[in-house]
Amino acid sequence: MYTARVRADALALLRQGDSLSAVARATGVARSTIREWRDCEPRNRPGACPRCDALPIDQEAYAALLGFYLGDGHIARAARYYFIRISCDLAHPRVIDDVVDLLGRIRPGSNVFIVRKPGCVDVQLNWQHLPCLFPQHGPGRKHERKIVLEPWQQDIVSAHPGPFLRGLFHSDGCRVANWATRIVAGKKKRYEYGRWQFVNHSDDIRDLCTWALDLVGIPWRQSSWKTISVSRREAVAALDALIGPKT
Repeated sequence: MYTARVRADALALLRQGDSLSAVARATGVARSTIREWRDCEPRNRPGACPRCDALPIDQEAYAALLGFYLGDGHIARAARYYFIRISCDLAHPRVIDDVVDLLGRIRPGSNVFIVRKPGCVDVQLNWQHLPCLFPQHGPGRKHERKIVLEPWQQDIVSAHPGPFLRGLFHSDGCRVANWATRIVAGKKKRYEYGRWQFVNHSDDIRDLCTWALDLVGIPWRQSSWKTISVSRREAVAALDALIGPKT
């Protein structure tokens, strides 16, 4: 009887191109057993779960989708499955396309639904394993409960902080144009500058946002109890390049 870790390592070696014999030598598992594992691998089974079945996951897509979920998403229970909905403003069609693409990359071959509402849409995916991928799901609103990433989620975000920030700022954030006046050579001049703001009522989610900003070296400040601002010109330019426009 082999552990799930041994089986996962053997299948990973097969996926990278090693032969049955090479994997058997590397793991100490009989060649016939490895062949049986390969033939029964659940990667193409409907409903297969990356967490339950030790399957690879598109980490970049997951990091971005985690940001969207924490920003403006929710998971609920239906009769036979869970569903995730990410709310998107109709004014940002590229963001909607991004969320549709991310959900498809997390569960290839699945159907992604668009639920239309006044002024916005909910992008929806049905899957019984959503709580496995988003253990932050729970009763009540996100800002009313503790939101802490599990170690495997922290590893993914640490490796892909840019997509995670894209999900956060493209869901619960905005890029605004600010202005100020200065006296130059005795005359009043108006200066305009951009600013990114992330607004969320959850202390934990704001902390995750600032943690990711620190990972990529982008300075920030808390401009109100619920708002994280990126205001310096070079910092705004860096965040623009990292997450792209919200359109």
